[in-house]
Amino acid sequence: AHDLIERSSYIGAAPVTLETYRQVIRAQEIGSLRITPADVRRATSDLVVPETVLDTLGQAVNTGRSLFLFGDPGNGKTVLAERIADLLGGAVLIPHAIVVDGQIIKVLDLHNHVPVALSNGGGSASDRRWVACKRPAVIVGGELVLSSLDLIYNSNSKYYEAPLQMKANGGMLLIDDFGRQQVRPQELLNRWIVPLEKRIDFLTLHTGKKLEIPFDEIIVFSTNLAPKDLVDEAFLRRIQNKVHINNPSLDDFREIFRRQAEALNVPFDQAGLVYLLREHYVKPKRELRACHPRDILRTLTGIARYLDKPATLSQELIDRACGTYFVDL
Repeated sequence: AHDLIERSSYIGAAPVTLETYRQVIRAQEIGSLRITPADVRRATSDLVVPETVLDTLGQAVNTGRSLFLFGDPGNGKTVLAERIADLLGGAVLIPHAIVVDGQIIKVLDLHNHVPVALSNGGGSASDRRWVACKRPAVIVGGELVLSSLDLIYNSNSKYYEAPLQMKANGGMLLIDDFGRQQVRPQELLNRWIVPLEKRIDFLTLHTGKKLEIPFDEIIVFSTNLAPKDLVDEAFLRRIQNKVHINNPSLDDFREIFRRQAEALNVPFDQAGLVYLLREHYVKPKRELRACHPRDILRTLTGIARYLDKPATLSQELIDRACGTYFVDL
């Protein structure tokens, strides 16, 4: 017993073999799903998004591969990417852990995996080594480093934590703010070349043994930076779907503003919106952003509460809100 504890102090559900894990991942792969235009519009019904962008999103999910979202900040790239997991729907089986050459790799992570009840009424699979979960949506941003994409060995407990892309199998991995990580973009891109092309990933045990792991997920890169400053043509070719998220049109901006005003209990006033657009967009030649209505209205309601006034689209409150929100760069 002491000898076993010296090798690993893992305590929990019995691990499954790597080969069993591969078989289950293949059986529930996302490539078998079909997403319809109605599915996409249902999942994004609370968003104001151009039809062309919604169609591209649906196409990307049906290919079950990769998506590159780029454009100016504040136009909803992250929100759109997060809806992909909703589009995938259904449940997948996630093992508590897998075992390879006597080494334990912990896979189930309740920060990224959400258990669900199966249709038979149970809270998990009949084989208790597995847990039925919503298709995962793993999101990482500027904190991403290369080491988090390989097996993480805990020298105290003497077992491994699965990397992010392994936890995302059967769902989506979103790399948000791509290009702002601590490592160079090219290094991160090189790390994804084999998984994107071969649909497999290679991980390394501390003993030096290489493991072949399925890579069955939609990987989404979201960035505010120009693609030419981040990637080359060879890498863009490997990403099947590229979508430029533009600034909202005037009509879309008005609809976003109306919905946000309703959500924040601010009476919508067309004259107030016209004043906002004329004084704080047309005159200073400022571009529209999809996040502005929410941010301006939240600031406006805070100012109204401070002044003990009703939150309305008055010129005074609009000017004060914009005066603290906008800054000339």
